[in-house]
Amino acid sequence: MTLPLFDRNQQLQLLQVARDSVKNGLTHGRALAVLLADFEPELQNPGAAFVTLEKHQQLRGCIGSVEAYRPLIEDVADNAWNAGFRDPRFGPITHTELSLLKFEISILTKPEPLQFGSEKELKEQLVPGTDGLILQDGYYRGLFLPTVWEKLPDIDSFLTHLKQKAGLAADYWSETIQIERFYCFEFNDDVQV
Repeated sequence: MTLPLFDRNQQLQLLQVARDSVKNGLTHGRALAVLLADFEPELQNPGAAFVTLEKHQQLRGCIGSVEAYRPLIEDVADNAWNAGFRDPRFGPITHTELSLLKFEISILTKPEPLQFGSEKELKEQLVPGTDGLILQDGYYRGLFLPTVWEKLPDIDSFLTHLKQKAGLAADYWSETIQIERFYCFEFNDDVQV
């Protein structure tokens, strides 16, 4: 699986669009409309991204796309706005919060299903700090970006919390559970000119 890579200038452009989209949401109530021709072809290609907002090192919003179905630059603009104003865990961003926000963008590879016969076999395949996971069983679904490993560094706690995020019991297991793995190219506001 090839990890998408973006140079420093492209990272800065994506971060600026994310921030501008939240600003646009504060003044106009909608995501920033981007003009594709203003951006390099790599940013116009289909891409799936999550935008995470933090305030004082605490999560303030996180929304994203799992599948690449629109131009990456549009995906970032829409997901930044959604993270700021539509994450159901938080109220909408306010004008006073904007300068306190740290923006992080995670660009995802295409998820690939893992094959396993037991939870033990699943755990043996996981790479802490690297793997992003999507867990699904019936209508239950949860996703953790690779950055979640920073807060849940061991495999057992990572999987337990992922199950709970999906709405399942911490010790849940079934023969119908499905797990997909993906990787991310991640960068944040710490990237400066």
